[in-house]
Amino acid sequence: MASVTLRPVRTKKDETRFIKFQWTINEGNPHWVPPLLMDRRKLIDRKGNPFYKHAEMEMFLAERDGAPVGRIAAIVNDNHIKEHNEKVGFFGFFECINDQTVANLLFDAARSWLKSRGMEAMRGPASPSVNDEYGLLVDGFDQSPFILMPYNPSYYAKLIEEYGLKKEKDLFAFGLDSKKVFAGKLTRVTEIVKKREELVVRSLNMKDFDREIKVIHNLYTRAWSHNWGEVPLTDDEFAYMAKDLKPLVDPELVVIAESKGKPVGFGLSLPDLNMVLKHNKKGRLIPGVIRLLLFKKRIDRVRVIILGVVPEYLNTGIGGVLFYETGKRCVAQGYPGGEASWVLEDNVMMNRGAELMQGEKTKTYRLYQVPV
Repeated sequence: MASVTLRPVRTKKDETRFIKFQWTINEGNPHWVPPLLMDRRKLIDRKGNPFYKHAEMEMFLAERDGAPVGRIAAIVNDNHIKEHNEKVGFFGFFECINDQTVANLLFDAARSWLKSRGMEAMRGPASPSVNDEYGLLVDGFDQSPFILMPYNPSYYAKLIEEYGLKKEKDLFAFGLDSKKVFAGKLTRVTEIVKKREELVVRSLNMKDFDREIKVIHNLYTRAWSHNWGEVPLTDDEFAYMAKDLKPLVDPELVVIAESKGKPVGFGLSLPDLNMVLKHNKKGRLIPGVIRLLLFKKRIDRVRVIILGVVPEYLNTGIGGVLFYETGKRCVAQGYPGGEASWVLEDNVMMNRGAELMQGEKTKTYRLYQVPV
């Protein structure tokens, strides 16, 4: 058998091979959802994506007889280092055939590159950051991922653990069903909190989108600033993300909580477009958009992506109100089910919130780490 060679990604052709190897690995898997090629290119665009203004990334391709057999990226995120005061680099975009030798070669390359830049540990997968696709699926392989969530073959965990990477943190996904969400207790608590906090929960005003984005960015930064691994998005990053999400947003599913007229929390949910994109096998934009236009009304589930309250209001019960209001709006818009993802395993408040909505833990994603 020919030996495996490893080389960095340098050309546009290399980038295309790097991206499309994901199709090779997942071919024939009925649960995998092909991403749009355009979106993959934007994730690794080191010139156009504002993430790379404060981060550096090197991508590697492993090949045998000229054909890709693995890929990986090594990432140094300066803003993570500043935020958490730890010299941790990341690996991401990991895809590999079921061959430990190939996997070891990829991890060695990423680890060596990170060490050469002064990192003391390698964590991942982060593709390329906590604000993008994050974690390795280790439980729930018989279900397709919701929008903007990763999916990978089940043998990846063994490749990673055999290399020596150890669990650092688990992330949970909770399945939600409208038949269970609106328990009497949740309804009663919601009304009590609303009255006590003089709380109004409103939907996103698309006519004043730019101003709304500034409000949400401020809330997001304050509410998640102390979460494990979280790195605040820069103004450029947030604007870049908002531009991408704007065409996908249902304004009724973006809720802003105001106490005495002051914004104190918000929630973001998106229709699960993966239900349609799953059938766009080659990830091309035009067929994908046409499918979305034709079959969007068939989407009957959502992903609850973000729910958060600023620190000074954490113990007021407003988080539970956001859960309730999100669920009520989802049902009104024709989405009787969905998923809340992801939630840190030790985020007590958010796990309680998911349980209050009688959410069922359906998937587990894992972050791994190893010294470099």
